[in-house]
Amino acid sequence: MMRNRESLIRLHRFQVDEKRRKLAELELMVMEFRARERELEAQVEAEQKKAGISDVAHFAYPMFAKSVIRRRQNILTSIADIERQLDGAKEELSDAFRELKKYEVIEDNRKRKMRKEVMRVEQAQLDEVALGIHRRH
Repeated sequence: MMRNRESLIRLHRFQVDEKRRKLAELELMVMEFRARERELEAQVEAEQKKAGISDVAHFAYPMFAKSVIRRRQNILTSIADIERQLDGAKEELSDAFRELKKYEVIEDNRKRKMRKEVMRVEQAQLDEVALGIHRRH
């Protein structure tokens, strides 16, 4: 029975660790996409400055800038999707952590009760020895 509880705690720790890794991967993806989005924005600004046209609707607006704007928009869409996944991953991690803590608290309480029982038995034995010594004198 004790081994089952220990296995259950190990399993939940593993799950918490996996959820943390997933969360870290998603956060890294968002950071990388944001960096790429900033690079693309700088490219658009540079292209607009070079062409002297910032109005996307203008007939002479650079095609390269238009394609970069589309790529940037795709990255922003991806960032929004990943952030939704991040929210879900945070919730999953929170749930897994709560579940782990529940089992750890149960195990801690069980161990505390066992220590109290051992101390009670030892104290009863010491009391019996002391009583025996007292009777002899």
